[in-house]
Amino acid sequence: MNESCGADQESETTSDRPLFIDAFSGCGGLSLGLLRAGWRGLFAIEKDAFAFETFRSNLLEGRFKSQFDWPQWLPQSPTCVTSLIGERRNSLMALRGKVALLAGGPPCQGFSSAGRRDPSDPRNSLMKAYLELVQLAEPAIVLLENVRGITVDFNQTGNTDELVNYADFLRRELGETYQVYWTIVNASDYGVPQARTRFILVAFHRGLQVNLKTMDGRIDEARRRFLRKHRLLTPISTLSALSDLELQRNGSIPSPDTPGFNAINYHSPRTNYQRLMRDGYSGVPSDTRLARHNPHIAQRFREIIAKCNSSGRLNTSLSREMREEYSLKKQALRVLDPQRPAPTITSMPDDLLHYSEPRTLTVRENARLQGFPDWFAFRGKYTTGGHRRRLEVPRFTQVANAVPPFLAEVLGTVLLDVWQHHLGATSEPADPHETSIQLNVYEHCNTGEILPMFN
Repeated sequence: MNESCGADQESETTSDRPLFIDAFSGCGGLSLGLLRAGWRGLFAIEKDAFAFETFRSNLLEGRFKSQFDWPQWLPQSPTCVTSLIGERRNSLMALRGKVALLAGGPPCQGFSSAGRRDPSDPRNSLMKAYLELVQLAEPAIVLLENVRGITVDFNQTGNTDELVNYADFLRRELGETYQVYWTIVNASDYGVPQARTRFILVAFHRGLQVNLKTMDGRIDEARRRFLRKHRLLTPISTLSALSDLELQRNGSIPSPDTPGFNAINYHSPRTNYQRLMRDGYSGVPSDTRLARHNPHIAQRFREIIAKCNSSGRLNTSLSREMREEYSLKKQALRVLDPQRPAPTITSMPDDLLHYSEPRTLTVRENARLQGFPDWFAFRGKYTTGGHRRRLEVPRFTQVANAVPPFLAEVLGTVLLDVWQHHLGATSEPADPHETSIQLNVYEHCNTGEILPMFN
């Protein structure tokens, strides 16, 4: 599987690659894509212990362990962005001229149309922390991923004259130092078997002198090259992504990590997408633990799946009549359409029913719908509840919150091309220790002082 997406690259020389920081890294979907695109990691910032352990075990160890230059002044442990800024301000400022890319996706629950779109959600304030991080490190390029709802006006006070649009806010705050480009993408166009619509913002330091009018074309061409390279014909259906994980085909075994549960007894891939997800991995995929549905619930699911198939109501919420028939309070329950990409997956494991089997999906199946390879193992609790939802990021949530690695890889390829074009790197790559010299070409764009990026 040498041509598979992200096969072991330890044999390649990585010290000549430009550096990136991953802020709000979660389990590592964005970093995985950037590493595959040819970037080199400096460090990642993630406050949740479960998500950071997933990141650490997959990307700081194993096949990617040599592709991070983690600084000695920063422990490899869960870290809050606001604490890092408060405690390591001078260290962050010392990164100016050394970091080519700051990437990240601040938590989006306060912006998401899937939630309550609460303007007062404290997680929204992390957007300003992200901007302060940009202000301190002043990378050459900024990449931000978020939900599409970030482009929709908030009414914070009830006064229609006081609407807040966070996309406009970002453009305004970054605009003095950076050229700002943003777009809306659908992950299914990038080979991800999920109709996941996302806001993408890229800010280029004005010294790079990027023609923003070329960005749509650059991204589309990189997307097409990626799909051709991996022989992906979009859209990828749920069936193409998950058929090798069907219980009726594999049977079950006792869960290797949770006593009292069963797991899918995996055998072999059946489609090109599934072989791509194997990514040279010969082991049994982790995270295939099955939910314990009692016979009554399983029978209810069986009937719902049959009725949704006969009525053609797939990939969409159950009708009010069906919810009343089965006394269901949950409104977001959907049966997957095997012939289309899945709808956007969420952190709630019972939001989606399998297309043919009377059960909810496993963590691994959700990971397949995000494009995570089978060797990528998730850590921590499977689920959580109650007040712990605000304090913990279990496996289902880690997967749902991640940036799809395919999307991240395509974006990373485009940004690397912009960076190398700026350096004129047609043959010999730049030495990372000389990057600060190369970056001096845009020093005329700043005064050496910290610009007031927010009021």
